Amino acid sequence: MFEQINTQSLNFGKSYADAFVKAQGLALAGFERITELNLKTFEDRVKASVEFWSEAAEVRDFDGAKAIWPKGVQLAKESAEKLYANGQEVFGVSMKTSEAIGSLAKGSFENTTEGLAREAANASRKAAPAR
Repeated sequence: MFEQINTQSLNFGKSYADAFVKAQGLALAGFERITELNLKTFEDRVKASVEFWSEAAEVRDFDGAKAIWPKGVQLAKESAEKLYANGQEVFGVSMKTSEAIGSLAKGSFENTTEGLAREAANASRKAAPAR
C-alpha cells in the first residue's frame, strides 16, 4: 500500500514538475518577445531623437527655431503614438502568454483530478470484495 502511495506521489510530482517547466518556458518566451519589442521601440525613438537634436543643434537664429518647432512637435507626437502602440503590443503578448500558462495549468489540474478519481475508483473496487 505504501508503495502505491509513493508511486502516485512521484507520478503527480513529476506531472507538476513537467507542467512548471513548460510554464517557465512559456513565460521566458513571452518575456523575450516583450524585451525585443521594447528594445526595438527604444532604438527607433532614440534614432529619431538624435536626428532631431542634430538638426536642432544647427539652429542659429529665430527663423531656424521657428522652422524646427513643428518637427519637435511631430517628434513628440510620433513618440507618444509609438510608445502607446508598443504598450498595446506588449499587453497582447502578456495576455497570450498568460492564457497559454493558464491553459497549461488547467490541463495539469484536470489530469491530476482524473488520476486521483481513477485511483480512488480502483481502491474502492479493491476494498469492496474485502468486506
